[in-house]
Amino acid sequence: MSDTQEAVRLANDTQFGLAAYLFSRDLARIWSVAEALEVGMVGVNTGLISSEVAPFGGVKQSGLGREGSRQGLDEYLEIKYVCLAGVGGVVGA
Repeated sequence: MSDTQEAVRLANDTQFGLAAYLFSRDLARIWSVAEALEVGMVGVNTGLISSEVAPFGGVKQSGLGREGSRQGLDEYLEIKYVCLAGVGGVVGA
């Protein structure tokens, strides 16, 4: 088992699943870990993941469904929000 797999296993080993945070510049690892985390929101390279336009909510004992944004209407889906910052260069440069 890799360190990344072990970190995800440990992070998921809880009855709660509101949010998780990770720091990396490796886009492949970011998307792989974000997908594997059993949470409703993922912050990448930032701890500020909530705003009035972002869906808010968790999974497991942290709730089902999302509040805020248009995703608040999608009550019956498992939606995962990934907030990504500080990766790569300027787009179009």
